[in-house]
Order: sequence, then structure tokens, then C-alpha cells
Amino acid sequence: MSVPADTEAARSSRLRLRPTMLSDLDFVISVETDAQNLPFITPWERTQHEGAVRFPDFRHFIVEAGEGYEAAGFVILQGCRNPHGSVELKRVVLQPKGQGLGRECVRQLKRMAFRDLRAHRFWLDVKSLNTRALALYQSEGFVEEGRLRESVRVSIGGVGADGATGAGYDSLIVMSMLDREYAARVALGLEPG
Repeated sequence: MSVPADTEAARSSRLRLRPTMLSDLDFVISVETDAQNLPFITPWERTQHEGAVRFPDFRHFIVEAGEGYEAAGFVILQGCRNPHGSVELKRVVLQPKGQGLGRECVRQLKRMAFRDLRAHRFWLDVKSLNTRALALYQSEGFVEEGRLRESVRVSIGGVGADGATGAGYDSLIVMSMLDREYAARVALGLEPG
């Protein structure tokens, strides 16, 4: 059985990405709605995930990690058939934190975007409150393009004495990497070959 190129690219010694199946969606929803992840993402309805699994413009993967390659999260790429070569890193949601899985995952996704999907531009947006992700993306060579000021509603401070939840707004930071920037990082040995 041959392995598709974009799946081959998505393997490493401790992490691999495998295409999400519809039977994985209970896991996807549970990770996405986990209290540790909710402040940093806007969860999708199950039908949105079903569409991303089925529609060719998306790549929806389960992140498997560790010796037994246990499910550790999921990722979504969008714009995989974009005629302008602009691929979006729509979502990275990982359950275990602080183990370097995010960095390894982002590196595999960059390689997939530029090598396999022939992207000219690989981009994402991230909430400004997600300082950990911001630092990761910056250290991995993504460049800030701009901010969508107060563009997403967020809960803040939990539930008040009157039972109402605090709400506010957060800004989205748009970041990207161009194919020539990725090629320069590969030439400098900053990206795995």
C-alpha cells in the first residue's frame, strides 16, 4: 500500500499526522471543547468538521504522538487548492501541553504546505491572548502582517456574583511565511530537510 506524499511528509520519530476519519470526530470535538483549549479557539460545529474531512480544499489531520502514536490533538489546513497558493493553518489543537508537540507539528505543517502543496504563502491568525502560540509562531519564522483589532468575543474572568459571564474582545494577529522565506530557513538549517 503506497502512502500519499502529504502523509509521508507528516511523519517524524515522535509525531505523525494521519487523515481524520469521521469516526475521529468525537475525539476532535472533545479536544476542541476542552477547558484548556477553549480560550484560544472558536469551536466548530460537528458539521463544519465533517465538511473539512470531506472537502478537498481542506486537510484535516489527527495528531498522533509518543511511542504508541496515541491521539494527541488535531490540525486543519484550508486553501489547499487555492489558485493563488495561499494555504491557511486554520487550527492546531493539542491536548498535552509543554512537550514540544506544537513546534514539531508546525514544522511538519510548514513542510507539507511548501513542499507538498506548493504554497506561495502559508498563513494563520492567532488570538493576542494566546502568547504561547504567538511566541512559537514567531520563533518558527512567521511574520506578523497585521491585527484585526477586537475582532473576536471572548469570555473573561469567569462567572460573576450575579451569574453573568464576563465578556470582552480580543484581537487576531495575522501571520505568514512566504515560500522564499521557508527556502531560506531550509538553506540555513533552521527547518528539517
